[in-house]
Amino acid sequence: MNIAFFLLPKQEVVCLPESATLRQTLERMERHRYTAVPVLSDDGKYIGTVTEGDLLWFMKSRPDVGFENAHRVLLSEVPLRVNIRPVQIEANMEDLISLAKTQNFVPVIDDMGSFIGIVRRSDIIDYCERLLLPPAMDEKPVRREA
Repeated sequence: MNIAFFLLPKQEVVCLPESATLRQTLERMERHRYTAVPVLSDDGKYIGTVTEGDLLWFMKSRPDVGFENAHRVLLSEVPLRVNIRPVQIEANMEDLISLAKTQNFVPVIDDMGSFIGIVRRSDIIDYCERLLLPPAMDEKPVRREA
C-alpha cells in the first residue's frame, strides 16, 4: 500500500512558519484545538513539530515571557523537545506504522525535504481495523472499483 493513499495534503494541514510569534502559535493551537503542529521554514521545508509541552517548558524556563509579551518571541526560539520524525512519500507502510506508534501524526516530505502533508495515526488504525476485522453481519461490504 502506498502511503500517499493516507496523505492529508499540506493545504489541509494547520502548519506554522518558524517566523511565527509565540502568541500566534498559542492562538492557532487553541483555535484548532491541536496539541502539536508542524513547523515549516520559509521555503516550505519541514523543521519539526511544536507541542504544547514545548511551549509550556519554554515559558516555564523564561519567567520574563508571558502571554502579554508573547508577540515579541519567535517560534524559532522555542526548543522542540520531541523529535517528530517525518517519512518520505516513498516510505513503506512498516516505516509509517513504526512512527505512528509514538506520534499522533507522521509528517510526509518529498525527496527535497519539502513538507507535503501528514498521515494521521487514526487513519492508519482505521485501515488496519478494516484489514483485521470482518465486516459486521448487518453491513454490506464496500466494493472498490479497480
